Amino acid sequence: MLTDPIADMITRIRNGGQAMRAVVDVPASKMKIAVADILKREGYIKGYKAIEDGKQGILRVTLKYYNARSVISGIERISKPGRRVYLGASEIPRVRGGLGIAIVSTSKGVMTGHNARAKRVGGEVLLRVW
Repeated sequence: MLTDPIADMITRIRNGGQAMRAVVDVPASKMKIAVADILKREGYIKGYKAIEDGKQGILRVTLKYYNARSVISGIERISKPGRRVYLGASEIPRVRGGLGIAIVSTSKGVMTGHNARAKRVGGEVLLRVW
């Protein structure tokens, strides 16, 4: 049993990138699929596929590389089960001066920090990627 499934997902992605893996398998959930969708839209991963296995399901994430290096140079969990971080729309941080993204869980769904600021909604800052 995992206490922080999102942290497990980003650790698997980080480790897979360092080991130059083509794909990484993660136990699936709606939140993880939403995070993977944002990573794909923003160009940090090639894609993802939800595979049914009769139980929880598997999320197969295809990693992306450029010049033999992972496109994701850093991925960090912000809000943790022991310390949740909720911020208003104007307080959502810009990651690496706009070169990275923050992923925020809002009342209107999971979105990037840029979209949350544009829609003027705050929420729980899940992670930041650069």
